[in-house]
Amino acid sequence: MAVKTAGNAPAFTPEQLQSVRGALMSPRRLKTEVLGGLVVALALIPEAIAFSIIAGVDPRIGLFASFTMAVTISFVGGRPAMISAATGAVALVTAPLVKSHGLDYLVAAVILAGVFQIVLGRSGVAKLMRFIPRSVMVGFVNALAILIFMSQVPELMGVPWLVYPLTALGLLIVFGLPRLTKAVPAPLVAILVLTLITVTAAVAVPTVGDKGKLPESLPSLFIPNVPFSLDTLQVIFPYALAMAFVGLLESLMTAKLVDDITDTRSPKTREAWGQGVANIVTGCFGGMGGCAMIGQTMINVKASGARTRISTFLAGVFLLILVVALGGVVSLIPMAALVAVMIFVSVATFDWHSIRPSTLKALPKSETLVMVATVVVTVATHNLAIGVGVGVLVAMVLFARRVAHFVTVERSVTEDDGGPRATYRVDGELFFASSNDLYTQFEYALDPEHVVIDMRDSHLWDASTIAALDAVTEKYRQHGKSVDVVGLNDASVLMRERLAGKLDAGH
Repeated sequence: MAVKTAGNAPAFTPEQLQSVRGALMSPRRLKTEVLGGLVVALALIPEAIAFSIIAGVDPRIGLFASFTMAVTISFVGGRPAMISAATGAVALVTAPLVKSHGLDYLVAAVILAGVFQIVLGRSGVAKLMRFIPRSVMVGFVNALAILIFMSQVPELMGVPWLVYPLTALGLLIVFGLPRLTKAVPAPLVAILVLTLITVTAAVAVPTVGDKGKLPESLPSLFIPNVPFSLDTLQVIFPYALAMAFVGLLESLMTAKLVDDITDTRSPKTREAWGQGVANIVTGCFGGMGGCAMIGQTMINVKASGARTRISTFLAGVFLLILVVALGGVVSLIPMAALVAVMIFVSVATFDWHSIRPSTLKALPKSETLVMVATVVVTVATHNLAIGVGVGVLVAMVLFARRVAHFVTVERSVTEDDGGPRATYRVDGELFFASSNDLYTQFEYALDPEHVVIDMRDSHLWDASTIAALDAVTEKYRQHGKSVDVVGLNDASVLMRERLAGKLDAGH
């Protein structure tokens, strides 16, 4: 239920703003969704053409893929207002396949990748998102902002000088107009104003039409002409699997980012298998496949304020209408306008708070290192999946090192009826990193004949720890001394009973 604010205007919860029905019943909110979809569609055109060129296919393949991905995911996806279309990450993965085997094998790989994504989604792969640390997420966002900006630099190189004042005017509009009014998305105004100027003044600057020929017909069903054999599967399998993982990682990371921006939660499992369905549909229409696009998603969510599936659906519909029915008009849009929009998206996407001196001073150095590693690798490889993977790996290594230092071993010697006894009290979590030094913490030669290792404040997590404990008891046995390990919890006892003496502790 909507509540009333002090000014008697209805205020909606973040969840209510995602309601399609609510948006359809509110002219103001519906206008936001419609305009958001239109701006995204305009921004998608040059991007889809560029990604088609990267993949080595006709621009129509990328444009049709963006249409089918956006429309399909608007129904089956889990994250409202997120935009999925043909992407550079997928283009980079599949480019070698297109070069060596052609379009038909690409389409077959796209369909198989969709099947993989459905299987992975149903298998709970989305739950792995909880293992991605916040520092990796911040690095992902910052790297993406840098990549978005870098992708616009070529559009400003070797161009007529008029491109620069036009881009500056576009930046002035997208950054300044929201301070005056948010009734109309600033990116849309920038595109319209700059197009009107260049057309009216007959200014010769690079336009969308210079990127490639726009399609003149609707997409149709496409059955890849490949042999249905094991040989074909061997060719497309690695590309399809890579496409599935890269697409899911980027989509789930983008969905999490939108969750944070909108203060809502979305079903990641549904988003995972929904991406698979969208890729299968895209493949059936001869598309190049894709995943979530963070740049266009930020245009939709941040710049335009859209919140529902309506904007995602209309982005696809408007894209098809623009390139098929209004291709002549769209081709006149100056690239300077779209460059200004994407630079705005880059600035809005970057987490500026993360690099403030006060923030860097307060954060542990390990957190900063993980963020920097994620950014550097992502920017260097132009691959978000590799960057995130390295970031998670660095975070795991640093965490293991930090936890390893939390284990302490305290020694005491007491006298009882049986004579002197050395007691070692182990405190901390024992796993492969922390248990490696356990062997060196004991006075094998100096201890009396009876030794007790008290593990009540510890836990045995893996085989490395069992092997280390076996090595300790074996070393004492070689010195003719007995060892009692006491205080193990039930899980540790079961693991030790199962593995003790079977791990060749002496080597």
